[in-house]
Order: sequence, then structure tokens, then C-alpha cells
Amino acid sequence: MAAAIELIGIDKSFGAVHANRDINLAVEKGTIHGIVGENGAGKSTLMSIIYGFYQADRGEIRVDGKSVAIADTDAAIAAGIGMVHQHFMLVENFTVVENVMLGAEQSPLLRTGIGKVRAELKRLEREHGLDVDPDAVVGELAVGLQQRVEILKALYRGAEILILDEPTGVLTPAEADQLFAVLRELRDQGKTVILITHKLREIKAITDTVSVMRRGEIVATRPTADVSVGELAELMVGRRVLLTVEKRPAAPGAVKLGVRGLSVRDARGVRMVDDVSFEVRAGEIVGIAGVAGNGQSELLEALGGIRRAEAGTIELDGRALDPVASRDPAELRRRGLAHVPEDRHHMGLVLPFEACENAVLGYQRDPRFSKAGFLDLAAMRQEAQERMEAFDVRPPNNRLKTANFSGGNQQKLVLAREMERGPSVLLVGQPTRGVDVGAIEFIHRRIVAMRDEGRAVLLVSVELDEIRALSDRILVMFAGRIVGERGPGTDEGELGLLMAGVSEHREAAE
Repeated sequence: MAAAIELIGIDKSFGAVHANRDINLAVEKGTIHGIVGENGAGKSTLMSIIYGFYQADRGEIRVDGKSVAIADTDAAIAAGIGMVHQHFMLVENFTVVENVMLGAEQSPLLRTGIGKVRAELKRLEREHGLDVDPDAVVGELAVGLQQRVEILKALYRGAEILILDEPTGVLTPAEADQLFAVLRELRDQGKTVILITHKLREIKAITDTVSVMRRGEIVATRPTADVSVGELAELMVGRRVLLTVEKRPAAPGAVKLGVRGLSVRDARGVRMVDDVSFEVRAGEIVGIAGVAGNGQSELLEALGGIRRAEAGTIELDGRALDPVASRDPAELRRRGLAHVPEDRHHMGLVLPFEACENAVLGYQRDPRFSKAGFLDLAAMRQEAQERMEAFDVRPPNNRLKTANFSGGNQQKLVLAREMERGPSVLLVGQPTRGVDVGAIEFIHRRIVAMRDEGRAVLLVSVELDEIRALSDRILVMFAGRIVGERGPGTDEGELGLLMAGVSEHREAAE
């Protein structure tokens, strides 16, 4: 049987950057094929070639054994290829049915077209277990349901080959499990799935075959059952990778960040942080565990001066702040508080800026970079180059537009900017979102090193393994409140119960 899709000698360069080197890959029909590799290994470039965003400099693509020319995304769709991007391509104020039909209206009379799309959506939902309200406004849906809309868009356009780029990067564990159930159902019905992810445990859980990319090349293709997580990590990075965090016991010092009775409302006026109190001391990492949407994001924004609080007090290095009044994040930075936001695209970076501009973003008024009201570009570029080399950002080109870096390398730019200035308090949200296993190891070591230097670190992550591995104390948030404090050795099941709002008292009562 011919492969669902076969790549023969695919080669692609962007100037001096050789993104894909003579790629040969065959993906069997009716399988889930994983592709893993470090950030910047060329995974997304390869998938963009398959989907028509880029054209290869050399090579051939075959679908069902026939050579196809994929000059654009229309040609990819016509060949039966669909793609679900890491950052969804949806119009948030459109309904589900409007998003699905967008660009495939089938009729100049939209009312007639909507009727056809609605009927087809119902069929697809029944066949594939992708239940979504067709009249729901996409921006009001949970992230997991928005991803279902993206899958439905691809299936509606006749996709037999479905590419998913880092699909679980924005999902909770429960949503990821639901996605995997959908992917298995699609595979069992004869669809072919190509899954790009940096999460090796997910590769083991869901894929039939896995290919490893390193520096633009395919270095191995194996049946997933025949390779361990440790072997995959070593193939990706080219060396042995520590999959656990090595750190000595913490030696907490003085309180660096004190929070008392903090309450915060979101843009809708809903109270997302409800009377929260805690402390973070010098020389310790305090992790906040919780399912996304339970107030962690609003808490970080209030502490970082981005969002006003409704009530409460905050102390930074023993000095009181008024969280209810408007505060300037730049002033907080000057007082030793650094903030790595959860969403690098919306809060951490300006993607059209060059890397050297983003490397000093928020610190551009520092005398090192600003003289008589003018930016010192040479100083900015030197700073950026040093930070990029220290954090192994690839490619190490400080003049490259930030949008042209992979997601993991964008994350390393943000981390380098905030961590390398030696803050007294570091607020870090989702530090390894979209980051490969080698870079995760590097970032974890850096965070632990900051703790050992006497910094106070407040960590928010949806990755429970990350919280348990890094934290010296774990606070669990549910419905905007701190519902428990535990040590790093706490059983995952116990933490999961707290995250679900099941407290010890409720368990005892039941």
C-alpha cells in the first residue's frame, strides 16, 4: 500500500539558515505519526511545506503514491491535507458554523451556505465524537472546544491527512486526554494523523510511529513501542538528557514577596482571585498548581502590575505596594521584580520587532540603552547577542524578526531578558510552554540556580510534573482561592483532588 504521504529529498533554506536538509519520510495510512525535535530543528518548517505555506527548494511530495505540487494551502487542501496550528486560526467573534464555512461558503447566499455547513457539521460530529454547539461564539468556548472547531474545519474541507502542531500546548490534562480520544477515533476510521509535539510522554501515549529531527535532518524513525522516553530525548538533543530536576534542599531566607487578602476581578467583572494570602522567601521556589482558569493568570497579572486588584496588600522586599491603585510595571522592574508572562505572544514579545529590540523590551529606558532620549542600538544588539548565546537561542541572529523564531526560542528570549538581570523576585508563568526536552532541562536548571542565588521565585504552570519537580512548596488554587499547601513529594493524585476542589475536609465528610 502506498504511504499516505511521502517526502523525498525535501530541502529548504532561509538565507544562511538551512531549516530542512534532504528530508526523506513516509507516513503510513491510518496511523498516528509523531515528529519530535528540539526547538529550531525544522519540524514546523517541514509541516509548513506540506501544507503549502512554504515551498521546498528541492524535493518531491507524494500523496497516495502520486506526486503533487503544493504551491499554496488551497493545493494542500485539494490534496486532502488539513492542519491545526498551535495558535488557532479562528475569528473569535464568529460562531462555530461561521468559522467552519469561512473561505468555503459554497454559495453566494450565506443563508443557503450556512444550512449546508450546519448539516455537514452534525454528520462530522456524530461520526468523530466532536460535539460542539454550532451556534456558539468561538471566543466564548473553552480552549479544548476551540481546538475541536479547528479539527472540524479541516474535516469539513475533506482532510484525510491531519497535521497537528503542538496541539496540547494550551490544553489542560483532561482536555489533552479528550483530544487523544478524538485522534484515536480518527485513526481507527482510516484518517492519517501527523502529530508535532515536544512532550515525549504524549508521543509514547498516542503515536504508532515516531520520527526524530535534529538540526534540520531526520535522524531516526522508529515504532513508538520500541523506543523509550530517554532514548527519544537523547536522539533529539544528541546527548544524554536529565529528565529529572537535580537540586539540593532549599534554605529559605527573608520574605521577599508577601500577599495578604488579595482579590482580583477579570475583564468581565468576575472575581478570579478571592482573598488569597501567601509568602515567597528568598532562596525558595513556590509553585502554584491548578487547572487553567482558576485565577492563576489574574494573580500573576496583579502581582506584575498589569491588572488592578479589588482588595488586599502586597509587600515587595518589605515595602508595601497598593495593588488597588494603578501601578507601573516599569517601576516594579526597577524595584527588583521580573515577570515572565504566561502568553509570550500577547504580553512577552512584539513579534514584528527584531530579537535585539525584544531583548530589552521593558528595560529600554535603562541608561545602558537610552542616551539623551535616543536608543543606543549598538548596546542593544550587544546585550541581545550575549543573552541569546547564554540561553542558546537558535539561530543566534539578533537582527532576525522575532516572529521567525520557533516558539521555544521565542520563550528563551523572554526568559533571558527577565532572568539575566538578577531580580529579587521572579514571577514566571508557564516557563516551558512549547519548549523541547533539551531546553526544558536548561530552563529548569536556570530557575533552580536563581533560587540558589537567593532569589524568590513564584512559579505558575499547568504541567503538574514541572510544579512537583521545581517547587519547594506547592500552593493549590481552585476557584480563585488557595485550597491547600503541600510539599514537592506529594502524590500526584492528592494534588489532583485538591485541583478539582476536593479538600481533605470534604473527603472526610463524604
